[in-house]
Parts: sequence; structure tokens; C-alpha cells
Amino acid sequence: MAGADTGQVARLNEYGERLAAWARGLPPVAVDATIAAACALYVIFNAGVADKLAWWVPLAASVNALPLLWRRQYPFAVAAITGLSTTVLASADVLSDVPAAQLVATYTFAALSPPLKRLIAVVATAVGITVSIVIPHDEALNLGMIGIMFAVAYALGTAARARRDRIAMLEERALRLTQEHETAATRERERIAREVHDILAHSMGLVVVQAEAGPIAVRHDPDRAEQMFDTISDTARDALAQLRRVLGVLRATDDGGERAPQPGLDALPGLVQRVGDAGLTATLSEDGAPRPVPADVATTAYRIVQESLTNTVKHAAAGRVDVRLTWADDLLRIEVADDGGGPASGPGRPSSNGGGHGLIGMRERVAAAGGTLDTGPGPGGVGFRVTASLRLY
Repeated sequence: MAGADTGQVARLNEYGERLAAWARGLPPVAVDATIAAACALYVIFNAGVADKLAWWVPLAASVNALPLLWRRQYPFAVAAITGLSTTVLASADVLSDVPAAQLVATYTFAALSPPLKRLIAVVATAVGITVSIVIPHDEALNLGMIGIMFAVAYALGTAARARRDRIAMLEERALRLTQEHETAATRERERIAREVHDILAHSMGLVVVQAEAGPIAVRHDPDRAEQMFDTISDTARDALAQLRRVLGVLRATDDGGERAPQPGLDALPGLVQRVGDAGLTATLSEDGAPRPVPADVATTAYRIVQESLTNTVKHAAAGRVDVRLTWADDLLRIEVADDGGGPASGPGRPSSNGGGHGLIGMRERVAAAGGTLDTGPGPGGVGFRVTASLRLY
């Protein structure tokens, strides 16, 4: 028997869920029209059963139930109109003990109205219930029963409002997370684009300079030509290795292992040496006591020096470039200065050959690291100088 009863309950729950799902799929206007018609017919039916079906009862029942068609748009006004008509019907003793239309209106204003209007509606409903019981000299016991009905309707409306607010909160959170993920993905793509630009611009710039000078060196200085080809080979290999590290973030890894680190301050000597091998007089010096720095700051410092040297090699027509690191208490100051022709279009502005894109990328890198960047002519208006200050902590 117990198993059969459990099976019946399960089937009833299943039917109830199907009915609820079907009802949620109906247009709200159809649902509200059905509820209004049912409430009006309920009043007329009860008046007929009690032999109190006067000519005005269908009209009063319509006035009582018809506002429910607009209950979603104007819950407070609908509750007021329905409450007044319910009180009139109860005072005329043609309403049953279940004020269906007013219960629906109570549920609606509890679910949709703001706090102040809910408070006013609750007080007005309590007054209306009391009047509906006292005027027709109804039994005082009915006051408690009707009060319980309205309390249940209000609680159901409150639960619906809480559920709706929770759904809205979850949707807003999901939207915010999606936007954050999209923003993070955009920033990561921009970071990768800057990395690839810096690597290729620097390495290919050195390769082009060496390759263009190679034919002359082959005819006049074979040893120098051999050194140039070695530099081209080393530069290309280093560029490939850096590209593999940068593009590794685009690949899905199953082993969860850490990727190879990006180049940092310890790679600066080799970077400056390759520029020197390209034919420039390149120096690297430090002032102050070096100390460990965060990996992102070290990579930013390396990329700033790399991009500055790239611009010097490709655009400055310089014979000398000096890289200086200055260590302060909480700052690392980077200065790259050459003796070339200076910026083609003014300090920090893109030149006709596109060199300014590197300066824009450097500014973005330094800003992301919480530092400052200054670019412009060198001392006395000679050459070009890039100065960056990066916070160490």
C-alpha cells in the first residue's frame, strides 16, 4: 500500500510540474484573463447558490475581477480597486468566505510593488477585511481564517519576488563574469600582440641590417661577414624561442605544467650585444644595487629596452646607443639614448614609417605596470631618448 501511495504522489507531482511548465509557456495576458474570468464567475456562482443573485451582482463581480487584467503593470492600483469592490460585495453579503480576486491582488502587490506601497496595501487590506467581517455581522472566527488566507497569499508573493530578484542577481553576475572574461581575453590578446610585435620588430630589424651589410662584408672582410651570419642565426633562433613561449599561452595544455618564463633583466646583456654585433656601439650600465624584481616588471623592462633598441636600429641612423639602469629604493629607472636623427614626427608620435606603434606599445606596457614613460630628443636636442620608471613593489 505504501508503495502504491508513493507512486500516486510521484505521478501527481509529475502532472503538477507539467501543468506548471505549460502555464509558464502561456502569454501573460491569457493567464490574467483566465484568472479574472474565474474570479468573476466564482462570485456570481456563490451568489446564485446563496439565492442572492441580483441584477447588479454580475456587474459588481466584473468590477471586482476585471482590474486583474492589469495586475502586472499596476499592482498597487489594482489591489486598491479590487479591495474596495471586495469590501462592497462583502458588505452586501453576496461574497463567500474566499475573496478570490483580492487574494490574487494581494499576491501580485506582494510580488511586484516597492516596500512603501506594500506597507500601505497591507494596512488597507487589514482594514478592508475587518470592515468586511463587522458590517455583515459575520462570525469573528472568519476574521482569523481570512487573515490566514491573505497571509499565505502575501507570503507566496514575497517568495515569488525573492525568486525573481535572485534570478536577476544571478543573471547580472553571469553577465558581469562574461564581460570580465571578455575583457581579460581582450587584454591577453593585446598583450600577446605586443609581445609578438616586440619580438619580430627587434629580431627582424637586426636581421635586415645584417643581411643588407652582408654582401659588402663578404667582398671586403670575410671574417666580418661570417660574424654577421652568426649574428643573424643567433637572432633568428632567439626570436623563434621567444615566439614559442609567447604563443604557448594560446595552446591548451593537459599536463598543467608551467610554461617557460619570459625574458627578463638577465637577458639584457645578450640583447645589447646583438645590437652591437649589428654595427652600433652599444653599452649597458647600471647605477645602484640591483635587487630581485617581480617577473612581470622584469619582462616589461626587457621589452622596453628591446623596443627602444629596435627603433634605434631601424629608424635612428645612429652610431651609438647607451642603455642605463638606475636602481632606487622602490623604482627601476630605464634610459635608452642614441645619437641618431631623433623622432621623425616629434616625440612620442608615430612616424611615417610606422615606428610610433612601438612607442604606443611601450606606453601601454609601462601603464599596466604602474610606471611612467617619457620619450623625446636627447640632451641638447641630439638623438632620441626613452626613459621609463617602473615600480618594484
